[in-house]
Amino acid sequence: MRSVCIYFQVHQPFRLRHYTFFDVGRSHEYEDEEQNRAILKKVAAQCYLPANKLLLELIREHQGEFRIAFSISGTALEQFERYSPAVLDSFKRLAETGGVEFLDETHYHSLSFLFSMKEFRDQVKGHRQRMRTLLGCSPAVFRNTELIYNNALAREVERLGYKVILAEGADRILGKRSPNRIYRPAGCRTLRLLLKNHRLSDDIAFRFSNREWQGYPLTAQKFAGWVRHEARTGDTVNLFMDFETFGEHQWRSTGIFGFLRQLPAALLRHPDLRFHTPSEAARGHDPAGEIDVPEFTSWADAERDVTAWIGNDMQKDSIHALYELESKARKAGNRDWLPVWRKLQTSDHFYYMSTKSFADGEVHKYFNPYTSPYDAYINYMNVLSDLSERLDGAKAKVSPGSARRKPR
Repeated sequence: MRSVCIYFQVHQPFRLRHYTFFDVGRSHEYEDEEQNRAILKKVAAQCYLPANKLLLELIREHQGEFRIAFSISGTALEQFERYSPAVLDSFKRLAETGGVEFLDETHYHSLSFLFSMKEFRDQVKGHRQRMRTLLGCSPAVFRNTELIYNNALAREVERLGYKVILAEGADRILGKRSPNRIYRPAGCRTLRLLLKNHRLSDDIAFRFSNREWQGYPLTAQKFAGWVRHEARTGDTVNLFMDFETFGEHQWRSTGIFGFLRQLPAALLRHPDLRFHTPSEAARGHDPAGEIDVPEFTSWADAERDVTAWIGNDMQKDSIHALYELESKARKAGNRDWLPVWRKLQTSDHFYYMSTKSFADGEVHKYFNPYTSPYDAYINYMNVLSDLSERLDGAKAKVSPGSARRKPR
């Protein structure tokens, strides 16, 4: 029996307001509350609420045979609570079906593993706690931000107690091997690795509405045939994509919701295919071998590496300046400032600074509030300058001598 493993990523960043040099030291409001609320409500109406309603109907209709997985960033969860509790309720209803597996990731959708192991562990722990509190689950599967992955990450994730990790099935790490197999990460004993089938996943996520694509129009029946063909080369076909594909990246008018409604039945017509969550797929198949990934991979852009976030000097300068503040943020007397610093770690801030061109450049423009990568960099560094000054002030207030005991 071959597995079909569908996983959706749900993420929304806290976007920054227009913050100038003249705001530094004068204004400490960094977030664009109005824009964050407007975008969340828009995506909720177009994607989260109708897609979750449809998924709930499909799970019930197929009596548990249709099974899926989600990873929801902590920043998205915070915005659901703040701006659209109905979205959070819709995920709770999905959790109650028993047909949905929820994954862990870094709470702030950050690049922390690349820059601070302590921060990475704290964010994973924080996300785990939020998933338990909000959705009543304790995830056994880990998905790092933007599927960023290498051997060292896998070893750390195994130490943290996870059973499965997801990654991009990048051609350069697979060679002649198939992404449709379960693998064991190099240096790990029990952890299992599931790799995204990027061709089939991107057929839905990026090419579905492209009239110039040779596969257009994509029907559920046609796609099910492709999946069955791919499954013959392995044990599991892993379809990983942004949840916003449904109704946001691919508008309702493209027919994407009709495609989703018909997909479970089209796949289940093939008796050799069954839907499984990542945990189920990993348990149901033995590893086909070991995968060695010394260099970072991701699911971004044509290169599928980390250059989408740290590929130019602006990105490197800003992210190094951010993590140089870690010690100050942790020692600050005001506990509210640590979450402020952590929200600035969200990968989107650095994605907006990308100077990539051609097809990749178009992807970086989506939901980008800035007119240029340079504007994104300047705005971000202005915010970071103000936060740095505030943290310096906090350090002075709690310095030795200022916290002496009062004489009796």
